[in-house]
Amino acid sequence: MIVVCQLMSLYLIVVFARIILSWFPLAPEGAMSSIYGVLYTVTEPVLGPIRRLLPAMPIDLSPLVVLIGIRIVQAAIGC
Repeated sequence: MIVVCQLMSLYLIVVFARIILSWFPLAPEGAMSSIYGVLYTVTEPVLGPIRRLLPAMPIDLSPLVVLIGIRIVQAAIGC
C-alpha cells in the first residue's frame, strides 16, 4: 500500500511539473525540452483520454481532473 501511495504522489509531481513547463516557451534543442518530452510521454496516456472526454474549452483542464482524481483515490485508500 505504501508503494502505491508513493507512486501516486510521484505521479502528482510529474503532472504538476508538466503543467508548469507548459507555461514557458521551450527551444526544441534545449534541455528543458527534453525534460518536457519525458513528462509528456509519462503523462499523456492518462491525460489524453480524459482530454477527449471533456468538452472543448479554451484551456486544458485534464491535468486538473487527474490531480483531483488522484487525491480522491489517495484519500479513499488512506494515503
